[in-house]
Amino acid sequence: MKLPNVSDLVVSTTQGRVQGDTSGASARWRGIPYARPPVGPLRYRAPEPASKWRDVRPALDFGNVSPQPETKMIPLPAHVVQSEDCLSLNVWTPIAALTDGRPRPVMVWLHGGAYFIGFSAQPIYNGQALAEHGDVVVVTLNYRLGALGFLDFREFLGETAEANVGLRDILLALHWVRDNIAGFGGNPDNVTLFGESAGGGCVTTLMTMPASKGLFHRAIAQSPPVTSVYGPARAGLVAGAFLELAGVNPDRAATDLRKVDALALAAHTMELLNHVATNMPGTVAFAPVVDGDLIREDPMSAFQSGRAHRIPLIIGTNKDEASLFKLMQSPLMPITEKSVTRMFELVAGDNPAVQISQSEITRVYRGYPKEKACMGISRDAGFRMPSIWAATAHSAYAPTWMYRFDQSPPLMKLMGLGAMHATELPYVFGTLPARVSKKDFMFGLGGLKSARRTMTRMHEHWLSFALTGDPEANAHQPWPQYRKKTRSTLIIDVTDSVVNDPDAAVRQAWGDVPFGYN
Repeated sequence: MKLPNVSDLVVSTTQGRVQGDTSGASARWRGIPYARPPVGPLRYRAPEPASKWRDVRPALDFGNVSPQPETKMIPLPAHVVQSEDCLSLNVWTPIAALTDGRPRPVMVWLHGGAYFIGFSAQPIYNGQALAEHGDVVVVTLNYRLGALGFLDFREFLGETAEANVGLRDILLALHWVRDNIAGFGGNPDNVTLFGESAGGGCVTTLMTMPASKGLFHRAIAQSPPVTSVYGPARAGLVAGAFLELAGVNPDRAATDLRKVDALALAAHTMELLNHVATNMPGTVAFAPVVDGDLIREDPMSAFQSGRAHRIPLIIGTNKDEASLFKLMQSPLMPITEKSVTRMFELVAGDNPAVQISQSEITRVYRGYPKEKACMGISRDAGFRMPSIWAATAHSAYAPTWMYRFDQSPPLMKLMGLGAMHATELPYVFGTLPARVSKKDFMFGLGGLKSARRTMTRMHEHWLSFALTGDPEANAHQPWPQYRKKTRSTLIIDVTDSVVNDPDAAVRQAWGDVPFGYN
């Protein structure tokens, strides 16, 4: 492999030239600003394109991350800081793409974290393996989170605020990709948008937004909370609760919400999460909102009516999603009989036209009301059933594939955790360890070799999809399209299999009419 000259790593963008470096057989540029710092008058507003610069700008380090509570599960790297000035992106590209003139498919990643934590500098999101093994250009990005990105303060700030500014950040980043990615060896006419958890929810929501039409051409939604998009009335209540917890007088909110330090705002994140989880179990505190502007209708309604972008879609969930939230002692998912019952009461109240029978649903979960059964119900309410409903609807208008990720190392099975939420991420990015070390407790009882084989198969499917729009085209494993009649689902495990309508009894108990919170 011939290493590029330093001049080959200087790329011109619409804002100015950026200097990258190399890692392995790929080149990378990190911390490229795609927007002006969203501070001062731009707080709670749509982002504006980054200002232009004259000299070559080093793009050698990750940018700042959106202010957020620090957690043991997602520790901040030592060199990364929290700041309101956080709107940057990163690019990995195969070295050959810089000189051979052949544009590569582009994969744009949206990280998860319940719309309040996460960042593109997480080691698990290193785009090098995808770029090198798949011959694709990988883009990861930061967007505003928590109160700064996913609370709707319009009731308190009036015309000086907009809703969904975190999604507006992503939208501007996609515009940047369209206008600039060719200089990095990418094809702006072949962009796959993929994301997990909240990032997957951003993907499915963006698929229904008129403003995003044409900015991406395929989509992958991993464990997306498709129905966790709420109406303005509920969003206003949550924003009001946040003001109370933060000690901000609603009458002074127009002034105080702009004066308070961004890190101080983030300090109240967990309080709001606990408040919402206690009073409205099954919902998330921070979420997109149907604002009548950027998001004009409930995303599930758009999927059902065919108004979502009619592009190829991969969508799926993990077998044991809720185990992560139990491990983290997170209140995000109800796992007790009391909280599950309250969840059904609230959902029934929000969906008077839908027949929702708690007894019919709970009877198909063995052992209910024990905790494990409650975790299954919570998993299916938050992730599995919304994904099935979306897949069923979208498959009537565009090619759709569905998966369930079951892969779990022996130690995780022994601990009763299984294929937790987010455990598919290193398989997708190719960031599983090459060998077991003391830090990799997950493989303490073995299983790494089979996990890496699973990783290879997932790479084949995801990369084939990015290249051709069909996850089976360049892969060695069959994966038929999902259709309502057959409901063919790829079960990803030590050995993959295709199963028609897995867990049919559970799906039938929930019914085919989507519902969620309004």
